[in-house]
Amino acid sequence: MRFSQRILIGTVATLAMVASAGAVMAHGYYGSPTNMMFPASLGYSGNWPVTVTHSQFDNGTDCLTLNGGSRGGSASLVAGGQKYPYGSFIVRSGILVVNISEPLYGQNGALMFIAPASRGHIGQGVFEDIRGGSNFDAGDLTFGVKNGC
Repeated sequence: MRFSQRILIGTVATLAMVASAGAVMAHGYYGSPTNMMFPASLGYSGNWPVTVTHSQFDNGTDCLTLNGGSRGGSASLVAGGQKYPYGSFIVRSGILVVNISEPLYGQNGALMFIAPASRGHIGQGVFEDIRGGSNFDAGDLTFGVKNGC
């Protein structure tokens, strides 16, 4: 009888290990074997280097800071030595939308950063500078490594 209990306990323990390892593998791979066992944070809070290319006026790398949860929160930007402290972000249907208020002469503009986002990672996207309710400038957008600036 004791022999049967040991086999049963061993079998259950082995199945539990195999099932949990499968769940870790299905959860995703984040670039290194360590991160495979301990996935990156699912939130977007932190500072992100953002690089705009193929734009007429806004090419370069700036620092975008996001504060909040995995669904949204506040945002700020440091661009060309100037700080834009007022903004927000949301993540819906796998798309990150960041809106930074840009004070202009007599009106406000908006700097928009739009990119696919999933499980704390942000892909390549589109940058748009909106002034007077119209598109003033646009370009390709690349997010760097979280907390990279």
